[in-house]
Amino acid sequence: MRKLTTADRVRRRRDKMRAAGLRPIQIWVPDTRAPHFAAECRRQSELLAKADKTGKAQAETAFWERVTAVAWDDLG
Repeated sequence: MRKLTTADRVRRRRDKMRAAGLRPIQIWVPDTRAPHFAAECRRQSELLAKADKTGKAQAETAFWERVTAVAWDDLG
């Protein structure tokens, strides 16, 4: 019996996944190792913290709580 190469194993795995009705996709996500990542997270968090204190943000939160309540209740 010949030993399968890495390419053969990958191809076999992908064929099985496709046969199961799945398809491969590629996604790009932020690089958490990038030097500016932590600073950008901090900046966005500060913006959200400030926005959460506004009346508009509180109204939006209440709206989404009402809209999603049924869906969350169905999960439990």
